[in-house]
Parts: sequence; structure tokens; C-alpha cells
Amino acid sequence: MGSRQKAQGALFYEFSIEAHVPLDHMLRSVDRFVDLTGIRRHLAAFYSATGRPSVDPELMIRMLLVGYIMGIRSERRICEEVHLNLAYRWFCRLDLADPVPDHSTFSKNRHGRFRDSDLLRHLFETVVARCIAEGLASGQRLAADASIIQADANRQNSTPKSDWQPGSINPEDAPRAVREYLERLDDAAFGAASSVEPKFTSHSDPASQWTGARGGPAYFAYSTNYLIDTDNGVILEVEGEADEETILGIVFPPNRSIRQSEVGSVQTMIDRVNDTFGLKPERLIADTAYGTSAMLDWLDQQRGIAPHIPGSRHRDPRPDAPPQPRHHHPGRELPVAREAPERSFAKGRSGAPHHQHIKQRGGQFLMSSGGQSLMSLDNIRAR
Repeated sequence: MGSRQKAQGALFYEFSIEAHVPLDHMLRSVDRFVDLTGIRRHLAAFYSATGRPSVDPELMIRMLLVGYIMGIRSERRICEEVHLNLAYRWFCRLDLADPVPDHSTFSKNRHGRFRDSDLLRHLFETVVARCIAEGLASGQRLAADASIIQADANRQNSTPKSDWQPGSINPEDAPRAVREYLERLDDAAFGAASSVEPKFTSHSDPASQWTGARGGPAYFAYSTNYLIDTDNGVILEVEGEADEETILGIVFPPNRSIRQSEVGSVQTMIDRVNDTFGLKPERLIADTAYGTSAMLDWLDQQRGIAPHIPGSRHRDPRPDAPPQPRHHHPGRELPVAREAPERSFAKGRSGAPHHQHIKQRGGQFLMSSGGQSLMSLDNIRAR
């Protein structure tokens, strides 16, 4: 039997975090592709020259990446793990004696300068541009799908559509999510000028949609939409909300219909990919939720994109709706082509947290997708 191990603190230590992080650690691989040099320049106009010293924004972004890559949902937990884990400290450029920011710092920046500067979209597009430059995404063959993310709201704290009176809400007494929703939508968007109203409206998160899309008990949720390059499963675009749409004089508010939100978001994402990266897809793979006559006509006639989409069984009720086109395009290797995007969805969903509001959710989706694309870079380059 050897001698008993005793904890005895030394006066001085010779210690290198670099030497204690394995060479094959995932964060080492991801770190090769993380370029955050432009963050400070992007945020320069949103920081004051006076006041207390601020937390380095690059440090906060690296900590958020650790959370999404390693599946840590809570920001409070992220701070604890970065404080304890040497690999996380190494990735965040923290020495042993460097303090870790308080978890409240993330909330203040997420609702403040990160949102005002659209920083998270800037970072996401930087990652996508790197994937395109590395030849991992051509933008020719795309797949689209949506995920239903449960909102942080419950049925007990909601109001039936007949009792929903937004005009009686005092914005000064309302939670942040309600205040921002009231600022964002006018009376028509609440259904005042429309026969289309939500079945239930959440008091804590009125932007969420009451849905039973998964076939079980209904709940409040959001629809998150992804546009993926099928070459290597790289996420090219993310959209967490849809614009208002008027059909036959009826105003459909954002996220008031999961199916409407999916179709409108895909159109937004395709146009945004073209405007941002100059990508003009040849074909789009999607499920029946996108198989409406209007959507197929928009793809084939207006954008020149071959739709690999099963026809929807739901007939468009509009009298001026175009007839359901019947496209025939060679190569019905649809199940094989969908393997890469479905694998990407399976990974991306595993770390999807509950969120408080759709604007916050948009940033969360971008960070999650950016982290997924960074891991795709490493996995594909290692083959």
C-alpha cells in the first residue's frame, strides 16, 4: 500500500492549460474554424466610452458556443462549467485566475446590444461564408424543413380567443415578451380586423402558437425553419418567424399558423441566401407542408427552382389560386438526397432549449445552427 494522498496547497504552480487539453478534443477541432476577429468592430458603435469596463463580447460568444456544442442549455450552468472545465477555459481564452462573467451578463447583452446590432446573424453568416469558401456548400441542392419548439408557456396561463383583449393590457405592467409583442403588432395582427384568431393566447408569451402538430396534446410552440445544403448537411439559413400575410382581406399574423409560417419562411430564406451569398439553387427538397399550389408555382415559375415536394392534399381555398401544378423532374432519389439534412436536423434539435420570446429565439436558432455548421466543417474535413 502506498502513502496516503494528502491535499496540500503549493505556494507556486507551474501549470499550462494548453498541455491539459487533449489534441483530439472537439473544441480544439472547432477552434480552428472560429473567426471572431470582427466582433469588436461590429459592436463598436454599441459600447459607451464611459462607465465601468465591459465584458469582452468575444468571450461571451465563445461561452455560448460551448453551451450549444456541448449541449448545455442553461446560461447559469454554462458559467459553472466554464469555471470548472479546463477545456472550456482554453476555448474561451481564460487562464486559471481569470474570472468567469456572471450569467446575468448574457441576458442583458442578448436583449440589448446583441439584438440591436444583429450580431448573431452576422456570426452565422460568417460561418456559412466559410463553409462556402471551403467548398462544403454549393447552394444548388437545398432541403427545407421545420421544427416545432415548445414555448415557455402553459395552458393554465392563457385566454380563449373570445376573451383576448390586447387593448386592456398596460405595457408598463406587462412582462418583456408581452411588451415587445404589443409594440410589434397592430390591432389587425391580433385578429381585430380578421375572422382568423388563435384558439388560445398565452399571457406570458402571446407570440407563441397553440398547436397540436405532433399529434398529442396541444401546447404553445414556435416553428423554426431551416434551409440546408444537401451536399454536406450545412445549414445555410434559419428563420424563426414569418411576415404577416393577407389572403382575401384576412390578415394572418406572424406565427399564427405553423403551416403558413413554414411556407412563408422558406421563401424568405431562399431570397436571403441569394441576396447574401449569391446562391441560386436548382432544386428544393421538402415535405407536403410546402406542397401548396402557390408555393410550387412560386418555386417553378418565379424562381426557376425544381421542387422535389409531394403534392399537398389540402386544396387552396382562394378563388384566384393557381391550379395545382404537376411537375415531373428526373431523378426520384429523394430518400437518398434527404439523408444529409435529416441527420443535421437530428443533431440540431437535441440542444434546442425553451425560450421566452420569438426575438430571443431567433438569436438562439442562429447560434445553434452556427455551432452545428462549425461541427460539420470539422467532421467533413476529417474524412
